[in-house]
Amino acid sequence: MILNGGDQPNVVPSEGAVWYFFREIDYPHIKELYALGNTMAEAAATMTGTTVDHRLVGSAWPFFFNKVIAEVQQKNIEAVGVPKWSEADQTLARALQKEIGAKVEGLKEKVEPLEEPSKEVTGGVSDDVGDISWNLPTVYMFYPANIPNLPGHSWPNAVAMATPIAHKGSTAGAKVQAMTALDFLLRPELVQQAWDYFRNVQTKDVHYESFLGPDDRPAIEMNKEKMEKFVPDLKKYYYDPSRYKTYLEQMGIRYPTVKSATP
Repeated sequence: MILNGGDQPNVVPSEGAVWYFFREIDYPHIKELYALGNTMAEAAATMTGTTVDHRLVGSAWPFFFNKVIAEVQQKNIEAVGVPKWSEADQTLARALQKEIGAKVEGLKEKVEPLEEPSKEVTGGVSDDVGDISWNLPTVYMFYPANIPNLPGHSWPNAVAMATPIAHKGSTAGAKVQAMTALDFLLRPELVQQAWDYFRNVQTKDVHYESFLGPDDRPAIEMNKEKMEKFVPDLKKYYYDPSRYKTYLEQMGIRYPTVKSATP
């Protein structure tokens, strides 16, 4: 992403700024790609008789989750089960899926089985939970608080957030988390098994080292201007539980609101 490409179209700028994301499937390859990017930048600066510096604003290791905890958590997911969806919930889900051209299948009604990680990893996400997972036994849990088959980081993903879908799914997820925590609090052998897997399988050959150095600082100023601009406008949309039973009621939205079928 070009952060600063100059301020006049017919003038070579005195300075510029570019922000790169380097993504790979494991730490050695990420480190290699990062070094290559810096080498290319240095080479370009040498070629043009300019100077370059760089700043690391964030990093994330790929995930590696704990098999022992995952198996215990899965049993609790199966015990809690999928929420009981109303027809209104399913109507909204199917309408949104249809609206964006996704597979129309509504909300899932069965728990999916626990599967082994893919043998052929082709991508992933950037999240500091990955770093946590390489420092102590960790798992992720996906719970049914959103509508399936939606594209990430887009407006459709926000539709369900103020609906009963999100409330029911989050409640189910919280139950599973509480049950899993109790299992590990009441059964010390599970804690030992999780650490055994972490030490003797996960980190047997690969050991964590942070990308961040002692001089790297969090880039807390990067969104300062946007926050100052938009936060005052967002305040009028804050939920007021003292006046309304639900956020939908506060916004005057009938549930579910969907497009009328075209005749």
